[in-house]
Amino acid sequence: MIHRVIHRFFPDLNDQEVQKFSILSLGFFTIVGAYWLMRLLKETVMYKIAFPIELGWACGHGRMMQPLAKSLSPLMIILVILLYSKLIDRYKKQTLFYIICSGYALFFTVIGILLGIKLSMGSACLGKSLLAAVGWAVYLGTESFGSLIITLFWSFVVSISKTDEAKKGFPLIIAGGQLGAIIGSSLNLFTEQLGGTWILFFIAAAAIATIIPIIVYLMKVVPESQLIGNVKAHASEDKKEGFVEGFLTGMQLLCTKPYLMGILIISTIYDIASQIMDYQMHSLADISSLFHGEIGFSQFQGIYGITTNTLSFAMALLGTSFLFKKFGIRRCLLIYPSVFACIVITFLGLYMNMTLSINQLLFMSLCAMVLIKTVSFTVNNPAKDILYIPTSRDARFKTKGWIDMFGSRTTKMIGSRVTDTLKHSFNELIIYGGLISLGIIGFWVIAAILVGKKNEQLVKSGEIVE
Repeated sequence: MIHRVIHRFFPDLNDQEVQKFSILSLGFFTIVGAYWLMRLLKETVMYKIAFPIELGWACGHGRMMQPLAKSLSPLMIILVILLYSKLIDRYKKQTLFYIICSGYALFFTVIGILLGIKLSMGSACLGKSLLAAVGWAVYLGTESFGSLIITLFWSFVVSISKTDEAKKGFPLIIAGGQLGAIIGSSLNLFTEQLGGTWILFFIAAAAIATIIPIIVYLMKVVPESQLIGNVKAHASEDKKEGFVEGFLTGMQLLCTKPYLMGILIISTIYDIASQIMDYQMHSLADISSLFHGEIGFSQFQGIYGITTNTLSFAMALLGTSFLFKKFGIRRCLLIYPSVFACIVITFLGLYMNMTLSINQLLFMSLCAMVLIKTVSFTVNNPAKDILYIPTSRDARFKTKGWIDMFGSRTTKMIGSRVTDTLKHSFNELIIYGGLISLGIIGFWVIAAILVGKKNEQLVKSGEIVE
């Protein structure tokens, strides 16, 4: 029955591809569900839990610390990349899931225990320093989890997929991920009924642990012939390197191959503009009369997550495959920057020509972020991942690791530096932040045009970037 449903929405997939991509979709469902649960929780912990007034912190201290947290993220990601680069050379692709997922499941379990103690015995029991440390750990830990596990998953998927398969099967994976994100986000709406935020950390830990048996099942039931992507790229997978050499290989390829540098721009530069708008939204929610305290802020996060991912799920199910078949990868790379520019211009126009309340601004910024994230998840993300198919193993794992982990966090850090500079004035944050975003989008469009053209050439010639 499940196969019939999948065939109805994805008729181009044959039976073997349905089996393979449905399991991958289940894996992504679990990963993204856990990530979105933690992604929204980390903001709640930073804004409303880690720096309580009763322990001597100033009102809104967590909101003021958020740009600094984003700035510190890339420094930690360097350490993560070091470890990731070494693990790639030492272990099989699937084994990496077992190691990394086990570590994060344990980490979030410990956080859940600490927040459970805080709820039952009070903030003073943990103390000012420890509770603040929990906030920083949750924020940075979730940032690294999102960078590492999602990067690993897509590197793995790209390594076992051909270009034609990817165009047909990736939308199914995206749909599974968005369904997981809806469920993960919705749990934030039931924070009070579940007993507080602490229990959500245990749910996230259990979901992360579930990824392991899913990968085991995939490797067991899918034929080996279906687990090989680009043949020429597959031939480069036996290469082994030392620790420092392996760490530097990804960066070296990135700096010497214009195609990969173009992917870096497409994959990360929008995070500067996205971070600016995201901070606008969360700052407005923090002071809005509609969402008071830990529970209220958590419920806003749930509304944001559910709305974004429900729309993304519908788009992935009904629109992504159509766009890829109708316009191809080259034109699809231009959809996201075009939509982003229209949203920024509309937001700026309404703000500068109308008198709006805090709650009205919050509604506008929420709508803007929902649309931005929807197009990112359902069009830009699968399109940029397909770009890695005509590349070597080192490019798909190590360079992609640099781009998705360090590159993404670095551009978010740049965005957070902008918000840190403008955070004391909402007027400057919105106007100057919007103008900066438009400048970034112009540079982004140029890169998308050039990389899309190069990808077409690589696919036609059968060559790879290595």
